Amino acid sequence: MAEAIFLEQQLQTETRVQGFISRSHQHYIDGNWVSSVSGKSAFRGKDWRQMSPQARSTLIWRLADLMADHLEELAQLDSIDMGMPIRQAQYGTTPMAVDHMRYMAGWATKIEGETIPVSAGNFFNYTVRQPVGVVGAIIPWNFPLLMAVWKLGAALAAGCTVVLKPAEQSPLSVLRLAELVTEAGFPPGVVNVVTGYGPEAGAALVAHPGVNKVSFTGSTEVGKSIMRTAADRMARVSMELGGKSPNIICADANLKRAISGAMLGIFMNQGEVCSAGSRIYVAREIYDQALEQMGDYANRMRVGNPLDPKTQMGPVVSEEQYQRVLGYIDSARREGASLVAGGETLPEAGSGFYIKPTVFANVTDTMTISREEIFGPVVAVMPFDDLEEALERANSSEYGLAAGVWTENVRTAHYLAQNLEAGTVWINAYHIYDAAAPWGGFKQSGFGREMGHHALELYTEIKDVWINLQ
Repeated sequence: MAEAIFLEQQLQTETRVQGFISRSHQHYIDGNWVSSVSGKSAFRGKDWRQMSPQARSTLIWRLADLMADHLEELAQLDSIDMGMPIRQAQYGTTPMAVDHMRYMAGWATKIEGETIPVSAGNFFNYTVRQPVGVVGAIIPWNFPLLMAVWKLGAALAAGCTVVLKPAEQSPLSVLRLAELVTEAGFPPGVVNVVTGYGPEAGAALVAHPGVNKVSFTGSTEVGKSIMRTAADRMARVSMELGGKSPNIICADANLKRAISGAMLGIFMNQGEVCSAGSRIYVAREIYDQALEQMGDYANRMRVGNPLDPKTQMGPVVSEEQYQRVLGYIDSARREGASLVAGGETLPEAGSGFYIKPTVFANVTDTMTISREEIFGPVVAVMPFDDLEEALERANSSEYGLAAGVWTENVRTAHYLAQNLEAGTVWINAYHIYDAAAPWGGFKQSGFGREMGHHALELYTEIKDVWINLQ
């Protein structure tokens, strides 16, 4: 009986998803679906800004509840749209999006100022945090719903209005989210969605004089371009950009756990993760053993239809990305790296841009696959002789988003965590995220933090007030 109910629910979800996909989709502006957006469109926010914090919190929480009610549907949309394995969407990213929205709903009532004991005379001095205004949030294609919520939750809690620009490769879950915004009862204009290509719709959003702050997640190259445009009118910006994250496996590591974690670190979501651990440094005394096990692990991974619950890795998002990743594999071969596993396409998996999990050895730090962000299922595995060498090589990248360390020595763990130039360091784990923990990068991986209470700083301005008591 329970199985029959489950199958019926699955069928209903699939029917809703197919119905949603088959419809034509427009921009979501001021609570309406429209075919075009003019530069003069006003994103109303006065009612939202003046709404009580408790009322805003209630609406954000209501949206989270609706997301939870439609979790399977949202998960399928992300899986179909960009190739994310369905189990990752069902049990990872979509529940995380719900949790994040609930976490930020709680913060709406806790954004506080402070009183300051000034020495300039008989004055009462205090600060208030006020919403920065209209936020233009530009979303990447690799985690469409989750990335939208990371920006949306904090912005709404702070009292801002938001214009979301999802990636043209994977806009469906964000468009469905907009429907849930209406169902939750948000005032018109608080949440808006503008679709289109980055160089057109994204660039117009960044340049729009009505946008007070731009929050961008994507490549470092595009991030620099956005900063140049925003600088012309001093718009606030925050950036979560590229990465080339190192993963260090020490000689004393629990090797079984380290191999499993390192493979998750690079192959989760087809390697289309900004924090993917694409540079693995292994202590030389265990290097050969670890490399063999990594190759075996990669060869055993199940690649195929992302909607199949048994699939561990789906296709990359587009033909453009497919060719990009294959180009990096070819460059590694030309530059002298040794192929341990993968390196091939998988046409037998069906329609889609499938690439086998790929492991390279005999890689030097100057090779292209060691320096550039691939954003695909390709990893370079390199030996090191001592911790100082590993640390120096790990920090040699222009990026600094994340890093991993595998060791049973607490002193080693703390030493590397302290000295790695990365916004997040995982010890004996990888790809662990929580709504309460800040996320962001060092160096060319960007600035500003998403998640945690630190994210609220991106969406508020501090106003200082003086009252003369004389």
